[in-house]
Amino acid sequence: QVQLVESGGGLVQPGRSLRLPCVVSGSISSFYSMGWYRQAPGKQRELVAGITRGGRTNYADPVKGRFTISIDNAKNTVYLQMNSLKPEDTAVYYCHQNLLYWGQGTQVTVSS
Repeated sequence: QVQLVESGGGLVQPGRSLRLPCVVSGSISSFYSMGWYRQAPGKQRELVAGITRGGRTNYADPVKGRFTISIDNAKNTVYLQMNSLKPEDTAVYYCHQNLLYWGQGTQVTVSS
């Protein structure tokens, strides 16, 4: 059974940065895709960023150039580096493995 635990969320001012780690229990090497989704109040869950086993990444248009997804295999951890945060980035952020296993989410609030 794979378990994912996100952390790193919080309240941050616009323009600031946050890094969200997602620690994966068990081996991370068996994945074929990992990524981050987010869900704002009253909205559907949406893709933020993804990464394949081969290292190919993709990003939603609203976060391109601001967010970066990366993997540290030694730490079994997937990161989402979020720079130049905007109020519209406010949401609960979830990480997944193979769109099958999901974490419990971490709240990110961008507000002055």
